[in-house]
Amino acid sequence: MLDEFLNAYSPQIRELAMKTRGLILEVFPGAVEQVDVPSKIIAYGTGTRYADLICAIAPFSAHINLMFSKGASLPDPDGLLEGTGKKARHVKIRQVEDLERPAVRALLEEAIRS
Repeated sequence: MLDEFLNAYSPQIRELAMKTRGLILEVFPGAVEQVDVPSKIIAYGTGTRYADLICAIAPFSAHINLMFSKGASLPDPDGLLEGTGKKARHVKIRQVEDLERPAVRALLEEAIRS
């Protein structure tokens, strides 16, 4: 199902999504992964309910968003988080190098602890 979902995107976006997935699963090896086609996201959490959601990958035509369900309450000293929602925030990933920033991993680690 993951491959089918990502086939709708360019090779560059598929690569970014898979690299982001790799980082998420490296930091959060016990994550429950769900492809939510209507919402156009790949969700990761401790279970299958919305309340269990920790982060998600949302592909777009020119980048992906690494979404955090409780991003508004995460410490973000590097100012990577974007968005204005009451709870959720995201980090735009435009290239593989964006994933190599220590602050991205730190956000994931903190989101899992929260």
